Amino acid sequence: MSNPTPTLHTTTANDPVTGVARQVGFFTDTSVCIGCKACEVACKQWNQLPDDGFSLTAKSFDNTIDLSATTWRHVGFIERDEPVSGQETNLGDPFSWLFIADSCKHCEDAGCLDNCPTGALVRTEYDTVYVQPDICNGCGTCVVSCPFGVIDKHPTDGRAWKCTMCYDRLKDDETPACAQACPTEAIAFGELSELRERADVRLAELHDRGVAEARLYGAHDDDLPGTRGLHAFYLLLDSPDVYSLPTNPVAPQKTVNEGWRSMAGALGAMAAGVAVAMLSGRRAR
Repeated sequence: MSNPTPTLHTTTANDPVTGVARQVGFFTDTSVCIGCKACEVACKQWNQLPDDGFSLTAKSFDNTIDLSATTWRHVGFIERDEPVSGQETNLGDPFSWLFIADSCKHCEDAGCLDNCPTGALVRTEYDTVYVQPDICNGCGTCVVSCPFGVIDKHPTDGRAWKCTMCYDRLKDDETPACAQACPTEAIAFGELSELRERADVRLAELHDRGVAEARLYGAHDDDLPGTRGLHAFYLLLDSPDVYSLPTNPVAPQKTVNEGWRSMAGALGAMAAGVAVAMLSGRRAR
C-alpha cells in the first residue's frame, strides 16, 4: 500500500460557533444513487488504492463485488423482479435496479476499535474511526470484530485497511473524495446532526410519494442498538439483507457479559451435576 498516512491531531475539532466537538459522517441515499461508481474511482484515486482487476464476475455489472483492503467505497448492484412503488419500467415484466454506495460505518460502538490489542485503531477528533497503519501488526482481531465485514487485511503487507473518511481532507476542511465526486449527491457529507435531520425529511418525502418501503438504516442511536448508531448511515428501498447489510449488527463487546453469564450458568449446572453424582455414589455404597 502506497497511500500516504496523515498525522492524527491530538486536539478536538470543535465547532467554531458552539464550541462542541464535531461529529461528521455520511448519509447515503440509495434512492438517488445511479450506480455510476464515480465514488469508487474518486476514493481509489485520492487514496492511491490499486484496481481490483477487470475480469467479469457474472454478478450484474459489478467487478469489485465487496469492500476490501483496496476498495474502501463500493457500489453494489442489485437486480429485483419487482419495481419500486410508483415506478414504471415499460419493460413488460416488473423490474428494478437498486444501488448502494457502501463504506465503513464508523460505528459509535466500534468492534474493530474496541478489540484492537495494539491501539492501532483510534477515534479521531471528528469522531470517525481510523486505522494507524504504522502501528497495525496485522493480527486480524479487528477483521473478525467488525459486524459489517468492512475492515480487511491486505494480502501483501498483512495490515488492516478501511475507509478513513478522507481524514487528510478533513484536516484541510475539504469534503471526502467520494461525496465530492457523487453527481447526484447520493452521498452527503456533513455534521452528523444535520445529516440525520436531512434523512428524516427525505424519508417523509418518499413516504408521502407512496414509496412505503423506504426506510433508514443506522441513522439514529436506537435504530441499531448493537452498534449504537452509525456515522455512515443509509436510506434504503428494501430490507437491509437485500443490500447485504446485517439486520441486527452487534459489536462483539456487547455480547461479552452475556457470554460470561452463559459460561457461569454452564459451570453452575456442571457443578450441580457433579454434586448429584457424588451423592448418588455415596448412597450406593
